Parts: sequence; C-alpha cells; structure tokens
Amino acid sequence: MATFLFVIFIMTEIIFAFRQIRQKPVKKDWTLNRLIINASELGIFFFLLLMPGIDLSFRFKIFFILLVIRIAISGYIAFLSRHTDKPKKKSRMILGAFGNIVLFFISLIPAFIFADYTGRPLTGEYEVSQMQAILIDSSRVETFETDGSNREVPVHIYYPESVSETASLPLVIFSHGAFGYYQSNTSTYMELASNGYIVISLDHPYHSFFTKDSLGKTILVDRNFINDVMSVQGDTLPISEEELYALTSVWIKVRMDDMNFVIDTLKDAANEDFDDRWCFPAEDKEEIRSVLRLINTEKIGLMGHSLGGASSVSVGRRADIDAVIDLDGTMLGEEIGVENGMPICNDTPYTTPLLCIDTQSHHDELETLDNYVNSVILKGATCGFEVYIPGAKHMDFTDLPLFAPFLADMLGSGDIDNEKCIDQVNAYVLKFFNCYLKDEGSWK
Repeated sequence: MATFLFVIFIMTEIIFAFRQIRQKPVKKDWTLNRLIINASELGIFFFLLLMPGIDLSFRFKIFFILLVIRIAISGYIAFLSRHTDKPKKKSRMILGAFGNIVLFFISLIPAFIFADYTGRPLTGEYEVSQMQAILIDSSRVETFETDGSNREVPVHIYYPESVSETASLPLVIFSHGAFGYYQSNTSTYMELASNGYIVISLDHPYHSFFTKDSLGKTILVDRNFINDVMSVQGDTLPISEEELYALTSVWIKVRMDDMNFVIDTLKDAANEDFDDRWCFPAEDKEEIRSVLRLINTEKIGLMGHSLGGASSVSVGRRADIDAVIDLDGTMLGEEIGVENGMPICNDTPYTTPLLCIDTQSHHDELETLDNYVNSVILKGATCGFEVYIPGAKHMDFTDLPLFAPFLADMLGSGDIDNEKCIDQVNAYVLKFFNCYLKDEGSWK
C-alpha cells in the first residue's frame, strides 16, 4: 500500500506541474493553486486511510506530518505573494514537483521498510498484557562506558490476564540475537503467555539494536560490536580460531552475566520483594508485584535466537533451569578454548532438556561435522533434540520477515511462507515447554 500511495502522489504532482506549465500562471495564482493542491493531497491521504494497509502509525506518521507542514508553508507563501504578478518560472515549477516527490519518498521510507504486521493468531485461552522494568546490577561496571556506571538490563514482561491469584506459572526467559531487539520474537512470547506462561524478553544493552537506560537515555548498539560480528560472519578478516574465540567468549560472557542476573533477580522478587535492583514507574509497582508472585520458580525455561540461543544453552547448565530452546544459534559458550587451531568443546554431558530448532544449512552442519560444537553438545546430551525447517533461513525464526521484509531479506530470509514458518517455530516452542515445564504430553 505504501507503493500505491507513493504512485498516487507522484501522479498528483506531475499532473499539477504539467497543467501549471501550460497555463503559465503569475506567482500569486500559482501559490494559491499550490495551496489548493496541497490541501487536496491531504484530503486524498485521509480518504486512503479508509483502505487496509494505510494508517497513522509510525509507518505513515512522517508522511502525514509532511503533508500538514506543506499546507502551512504554502499558505504562508500564498499570503506573501497575493499581490505579485510576476510570472512563475517553468524551471521552478518542475523543480518544485521533483522536490515534492523526493520528500514523499523519504517520508515514506518507514512504510516501505516495515509491513502492516499486527501479530499472529494465538492458540491460548488468555489475553496477554505487557510491562517493563530495568534491572540494575550493582556488582558489574558497564564495560561499554567509561563513567563507572553499573550494568543495566531492561526486561519486558509478557503475562496472561485474568489468571487466579493462586496460580503458579512457568517462567520463560528470552535472549535476542546480535544487534537484535527484545521484540524480535513477540509472536512467540504472546503465544506462550496466552497459554499460561510468564515470558521475560530482555535487552542486552550495546548488543541490542537500541534500548533505554534508567535515565531514559537511548542506548544504541555498539559500533565495534557490529563491525566484529559482521567481520566474523562475512569472513572479511583473516582471523584465527584463537582470535575468534577471544571475541566470542567476551560476547557470551556479557550475555550470560545478564541472563544469570535476571534469573536471580526474578527469583528473589517472586519469593520476597523488590529491592534496589529494580527500576520502574511507581504506578506499575503493584501490577509487576502481582505478576511476579505468579512465577513458579521451580519451572524455568530459557530460549533465544542466534547469539541469544547460544547464551541460553550455556546458562541452561544451571541446576534451576528445566528446559532450553536454541533457535538456530551456534553454541559458542560451549567452546571452552582452542588447541592446535581447533576449538575445544565442553565435554560435560548436557543434562537439561534441550531443543535446537535449525535452518536447513545449520542442520546439514550437524549431520556432517562431528567436531561442530552443536553436534558435540547434542550427542552428549541426556535429553537433546533437533528439528529443522527446510527452506528457512536465519531470520525466519523471528518476526522480522513479517514486520520488516526488506531488512529480513538483507539479513537472511528464505524462500518460505514466513507466517507458516514462525507459526511452526512457535508450535515447537509451546509443545517443548509444555512437556518439560508443565509436564503435559510428550515432546517426541
């Protein structure tokens, strides 16, 4: 619909410019006509709002603001030019039309990039609500800053509405991928919450595309982190296994420390009360308290995508974790060193129930590379499973292809029905956690 809207306004500008050139108006007449056509374009936009796919969301907000500003500016110019009988130059009319088309295109970039995505149908009986807070780890100094501030971890809580106050609900904690975002798998959180889970999606500041700290400051992804990840993934740098391990072990440690801190803080709050680790609006205190009281701290699951999946696997060795799901992540945290140019894999048997949901290419690596860390861990696991989705690529295990198809194609999306793919992923996730966190049914 964004393309349709853009074409309509291109045609409007071209027709207006062509007619004005033929009429050869003086400046006062042209400015009045410009005001009329600008107002007409705003009217066209309001009419098109009645069509599906066009709205006043962030996708079209800049475009709407542009239309309003153009009316104000053209009205002011028309007032100043009301006595000017000087002919309007043809070249200025052409340049004006071209400039407007460029402005239309720029203002519609969010609509071109992002789709009209409102989520996936839910299978659970509950409506889902959301809250958020920031957890402050006073035991860690923020290594991405030089001001001595403590590490902060934003947490976003998805929970079922209208559950009994005496309910005891499993907890699932999600970790996003490299320069991802806490909303990367919103359909997954919503599906779980609708089926009676409390889901915490956390941001890893400076690994997240953007987030906010306790002062409201926007924290963008660290540029050096982006460069290192892109270099490793693209093989653009000649890098040894030792150098690769030095990089990835730092990434994993930051994320594991975040996840361990979040787990411990949530367990404490569920069993006791808030302390100075918590930061949230005062008006949300009782609602957050009531939700945390529902957590069954004896039933905790972890999951994540890509680097978040890798982190979840390593944190999943904790005795209080009951199930782990890795969405197409290489288990970098299970590489514990390098010897003779080859990574050393953790040979301690993995005892937490583990499910890997992989792409075809990732599955092929499991099948053909015996020394691949995922193969080593799964083969040594006492309760390990792997499924794969043919045709899917890395980003198809997130909501990104549905929310921003253009970005997903750049980052890796396959020739697959994206809605069916994420629905299949969510079905696997729900079935696995139902089995190991709710003791319902069998995973196999």
